[in-house]
Amino acid sequence: MANSSIRYGASLRKRAAAVKQKKQAKYKCEACGRAAVKRISTSIWQCRHCNATYAGGAYTMTTPEGDVARRLIAGITKKQA
Repeated sequence: MANSSIRYGASLRKRAAAVKQKKQAKYKCEACGRAAVKRISTSIWQCRHCNATYAGGAYTMTTPEGDVARRLIAGITKKQA
C-alpha cells in the first residue's frame, strides 16, 4: 500500500493524497515571480530562488480565509486611492 498510515476507506486515502500533493507543490513567488516556493515547515514557505519567506497555510501557501482578507484589503485601499 502506498500510504500505509491512512486506512479504512478509499475516500480518506484520496483526500490524504490530495493534501500531500498540495503540500509538495511549488507555488509562485510574489517577490520574484518564479514557481519556486516550497514548504519549509508547518505554515512556513520559502522561495528557493530569492529566499523570500512567507507565512501561509499548513498545507497550501494561501488559505481561503487569507484570500478573502486579501480581497477586502485590496478593495479598501482601492477606494481610498
